[in-house]
Amino acid sequence: MNLDEFLEHVNAGKPIPVDSPIHTFMVGLSNEAMRLTAELNGSYHGPEEIRSLMSELTGKPVDESFGMFPPFYTDCGKNITIGKNVFINSGCRFQDQGGIVLGDGALVGHNAVLATLNHDIDPSRRSTTLPSPIVIGKNVWLGANVTVTPGVTIGDNAVIAAGAVVTKDIPENTVAAGVPASVIKRIKSIRR
Repeated sequence: MNLDEFLEHVNAGKPIPVDSPIHTFMVGLSNEAMRLTAELNGSYHGPEEIRSLMSELTGKPVDESFGMFPPFYTDCGKNITIGKNVFINSGCRFQDQGGIVLGDGALVGHNAVLATLNHDIDPSRRSTTLPSPIVIGKNVWLGANVTVTPGVTIGDNAVIAAGAVVTKDIPENTVAAGVPASVIKRIKSIRR
């Protein structure tokens, strides 16, 4: 098993049975992510160092416009894609095995949780995990303490109110709030 095979498997939404080669590989990625996030979170790092550590964590270059206030946590890292002008505030937790895409200009508030894995509902297979991606569109603002569940897409320019739990897709140019989150209004463009 290598990273490309792992990503092909999880990005196809295939199950990850416990005690399988794919699960063993995923545990190895988790250990690497714990090492890198411990380094990221363990002391002060300037913006360039944060970008460098995030590039290592994700396995791909992070744009110089990226900003983050640690601490930051993930149990994989290799299935996160970060656009330009993205900012992640402190205390966020990304479970990215199923894939997380942050579009250009996305803002992620304090303590947001983005979770891309579910467990099988059948008790005899409960340890099997089921990956499903989260896509955060361009210029999306996730408020503090937002939780986004597996398989959700949030459309461009949407705002998710603090504390919301997003369990279904949110259309572009809307504000969503609540548990579970639902659209409470449309955003009208203001030109100045």
